[in-house]
Amino acid sequence: MKKKSSFTQSMKAVMWGFLGVRKKSGLQEDVASLSFVHIIIAGVVGALIFMAILLLIVKVVVSH
Repeated sequence: MKKKSSFTQSMKAVMWGFLGVRKKSGLQEDVASLSFVHIIIAGVVGALIFMAILLLIVKVVVSH
């Protein structure tokens, strides 16, 4: 029986993917339970957060 996933589980999986640190068993579990739509949305949100952090770092460095 397929377990329903939550958006927070999808965000967690995407963040692990950004770091590149994931066990194969965790990946298999994610593939079996996560929603494709949640993964797409979580990826976009994660990319926006990453870009915002980079822009903040650049502004802080350039302002000094």
